[in-house]
Amino acid sequence: MNTRHTVLLAVAALLLPQILLAAEPAPVPPITEVRFLSEGPQPLGSLPPVRVPPDNPMSANLITLGKQLYFDTRLSADNTISCATCHDPAVGWSDRGPTSKGIKGQLGGRRSPPVSNAAYLPLQFWDGRAASLEDQAVGPIANPIEMGNTHHEMIRTLNDVPGYVEEFKTVFGTTPITLDQVAKAIAAFERTVVTTDSPFDRYARGDAAALTCQEKHGLEIFNGKGHCTACHWGPNFTDGRFHNLGVATPQGQKPDEGRYAVTKDRRDMGAFKTPTMRDVALRAPYLHTGAEPTLEAVIDFYDKGGGRGDPNLDPLMVPLGLTACEKADLVAFLKRSLTSLNPEVADVKPVPADEFPK
Repeated sequence: MNTRHTVLLAVAALLLPQILLAAEPAPVPPITEVRFLSEGPQPLGSLPPVRVPPDNPMSANLITLGKQLYFDTRLSADNTISCATCHDPAVGWSDRGPTSKGIKGQLGGRRSPPVSNAAYLPLQFWDGRAASLEDQAVGPIANPIEMGNTHHEMIRTLNDVPGYVEEFKTVFGTTPITLDQVAKAIAAFERTVVTTDSPFDRYARGDAAALTCQEKHGLEIFNGKGHCTACHWGPNFTDGRFHNLGVATPQGQKPDEGRYAVTKDRRDMGAFKTPTMRDVALRAPYLHTGAEPTLEAVIDFYDKGGGRGDPNLDPLMVPLGLTACEKADLVAFLKRSLTSLNPEVADVKPVPADEFPK
């Protein structure tokens, strides 16, 4: 072999890996960019770790205690309603609506927002009147339509249960049981209800096969023409803010002031917090009144630009002009891709009766 052949073979050996690499298709990054540039958008993606307040550090015993309280109907005035009654793991940590039913069969004016991923929201309830999960956790107990109790009576009930007294002392080191301790325990359990795994999360982490072609196109619609990321952006698929969608007031009811009842700012009249889209397929019916029975109906509502007759309609609500195929692809993305696969969200079962403290 002459020198020229030797050089050619050496060059070919150097170039061969590059030639083979170039022949392979380049990996396609997941489509997660938020393409509608509203104020302060964040890319879609997997959720970061939950931030835990310094005055309520997590522990296994605290979480177990919080779970028991979450499912215990004894927190209500007549032992019929628990947190899980209106925030049921089996229906996306909400309820079957259209609005929530509390003590003595009373119906509230709003359906229950989901507990799942609530740990990421800066404000709680549809109108944002609670500044933390701890504040939210004890609110329904004293609501006359929901659990119908008083905080004083609820605490007295718990202090009359020796098993609870022992567990609270183990966790907090003091007796008697206090409202602050109840709030911290329930909130700690709720911080474990976090969607960290779904087909979308797997796709966002690089598994191109995690979504079907139709679902990928639905994600494109979600990020683009569907205008969804005007409000449903970031890893939790919500901006955590408040918007008036023009939802009609149910017949026979007075208009719901929404966020205005908290802020007294006329711009907030009829505005409600953007819910997460994670596990949205499990939470029919939709909107704060439960007015839309299916995802298809919700998309039709948005496609029309919401309730166009509302004088305080959010300017982000605009007609979309979606085709039937685009609507179908968007529904396909929402129905499966955002449904949780991790057991701490998808497979939580009620506490059996024989496992409650006695």
